[in-house]
Amino acid sequence: MVYFAAKRRFAYGHDINGKDSCRTYGLESVRPGDLVNARVDIALGNDITAPLAIEEFKKSGARKVFDTRRVVLVLDHFIPNKDIQSAMQAKTVREFAREHEIQYFFDTGEMGIEHALLPEKGLVLPGEVIIGADSHTCTYGAVGAFATGVGSTDFAAAMITGELWFKVPDTIKFIYKGKLPRWVGGKDLILYTIGRIGVDGALYKAMEFAGPALRALDMSGRLTMCNMATEAGAKNGIIEPDDITMAYISDRAVRDYEVVRGDPMPSIPTCMSTR
Repeated sequence: MVYFAAKRRFAYGHDINGKDSCRTYGLESVRPGDLVNARVDIALGNDITAPLAIEEFKKSGARKVFDTRRVVLVLDHFIPNKDIQSAMQAKTVREFAREHEIQYFFDTGEMGIEHALLPEKGLVLPGEVIIGADSHTCTYGAVGAFATGVGSTDFAAAMITGELWFKVPDTIKFIYKGKLPRWVGGKDLILYTIGRIGVDGALYKAMEFAGPALRALDMSGRLTMCNMATEAGAKNGIIEPDDITMAYISDRAVRDYEVVRGDPMPSIPTCMSTR
């Protein structure tokens, strides 16, 4: 049997999500509702969302991306192309990547599902701010990063400036206790959680996942849980790095990173459920 408690954290800036935020904002502390300008560690686009961003990029008059190593482009939604329109979208991204010498451009034959590809390639790391023009960018919270989906125009702005503004979200911490039964994994935990809180139960909140049952999950289960945070309306999902996290990224990381860990904080239980 697995138990989970959901706790809303009213103090902010000392949990992992808040510390990620403080590091990248260059601030000592932040609180829910604060508007902040954040440095972006990775900006991601795919063959559906990147063409719109590229159009806005050109309209702005920008001549180069902020960092050719921190813009990631993946052709993964309509590859192989299903029609002329999807082929033209891929062509737009391909030409942009070549023109701007994007280091991490994944074309046909070397790409994969973007949200599995980036962690496997060591492109998303603990303590970082990751934005992507795809709602499931929140997947990367499984490595201890603040990761969230944005629109194509925001992606364009990030490619140009290397920054984006955010409204700091409140955090709900979900603590899973007990032992996972056989055949029960991350997908089961997150579906059950969303079933209890509703599809808007974490609207513009950070969902932090923790507890002994959560720690028993492998990285695929953790990535799955964070991937579906958006299905509860969350701004992001996040898991504090542990030995399993570090073993996963140690041989993958393509750059230096700083692990961020939260401090113990008083919080107010909002619900208790069992399964």
